[in-house]
Amino acid sequence: MEAYKQEFIEFMVESDVLKFGEFTLKSGRKSPFFMNAGAYVTGLQLKKLGEYYARAIHDNFGLDFDVLFGPAYKGIPLSVVTAIAMHDLYGKEVRYCSNRKEVKDHGADAGNLLGYELSDGDRVVMVEDVTTSGKSIDETYPIVTGAANVEIKGLIVSLNRMEVGKGGKVTAQQEITERYGFPVASIVSMDEVVEHLYGREVAGRVVIDDETRAALDAYYELYGVK
Repeated sequence: MEAYKQEFIEFMVESDVLKFGEFTLKSGRKSPFFMNAGAYVTGLQLKKLGEYYARAIHDNFGLDFDVLFGPAYKGIPLSVVTAIAMHDLYGKEVRYCSNRKEVKDHGADAGNLLGYELSDGDRVVMVEDVTTSGKSIDETYPIVTGAANVEIKGLIVSLNRMEVGKGGKVTAQQEITERYGFPVASIVSMDEVVEHLYGREVAGRVVIDDETRAALDAYYELYGVK
């Protein structure tokens, strides 16, 4: 596993973004872990987060794109900090674009987009925090492709939960690729998280002990891809 992935896993724990315990997800599933990207709140955390996203985009999709699109709301700061990091790490100038939940009906920037206005021929990488069911992309994809004749180069998320999607056969990320034809990648997967954290002390405590590991194994027996 690349060093930046190991750093990112510990960064999620130290930032109180990735937690282990008992959580009820929006889907109704009882999960032994939960990721909340809204817990990145400091300047240093956001700077580092953008750099991890930029590295993952570079490794998975290269630099042959023009726009980072972050769906409202969490995707807005993600697209901004990643655009900054693309410039700082790779000298790559990209634009950021996001959607508004409520369409603005006045001013020079009226409409449903925030930031750069998409144009025909733009190559777009979409930036999300996590994809559990793919529902957010079902909402985002028509917004992006409806704004202009663009090419979606891929979707990047921070964590691949590796759960079976709505179809019940492959993961939600794989379902997105099958449905829309573009690749989906993540900074890290839950397999990598467990591999790195099991029995390891981070911030003064063992994050995944035997009990937590057993709960994770039981969860993926139910919701993992067979």
